[in-house]
Amino acid sequence: MHPIEVSIPSFRSEGSNVEKGYTVFKIEVLMCGRQHTVEKRYSEFHALHKMLKKIIKPPEIPSKHVRNWVPKVLEQRRQGLELYLQTIIMENEVLPKIFLDFLNIRHFPSLPKTESCGSFETESEESSKLTHQPALLFLRDPYLLPTTNDTFSNMVIEGVIRGIFYPDFQTS
Repeated sequence: MHPIEVSIPSFRSEGSNVEKGYTVFKIEVLMCGRQHTVEKRYSEFHALHKMLKKIIKPPEIPSKHVRNWVPKVLEQRRQGLELYLQTIIMENEVLPKIFLDFLNIRHFPSLPKTESCGSFETESEESSKLTHQPALLFLRDPYLLPTTNDTFSNMVIEGVIRGIFYPDFQTS
């Protein structure tokens, strides 16, 4: 499953005159369990497509020249634009910043898309490493091989044992 899912569930016409009006497509974006909505006109999709062609090989975009006032044609365009966005996500390991900006996605990690939301199935070796230095390290198990010259580790062990088994113990 990809961390980004997009769909275009609906569209609406804007403008008073059918000939001079335009269509707005509602894009629902689901990323890492959070959903938001973006509205875009076809001209914005077309501008995105032109910019993407400079950096990746995007899929075909639905035709620019259609009769915007025919509902069946608008539904076909909606389906085509939805498939266009989904194909870009599926075919690109790293999504271009232009595409993320188009969907109003900010602060997207630069990891490959399968790891970007901290998915447990695809956790990489690099992401599972500690990001800090250990504070105390025992070179051997202090319970199995206690020594008399290792006072620091015995002091720690004594403190832990007293704290667990004798929480009311007070030293003078």
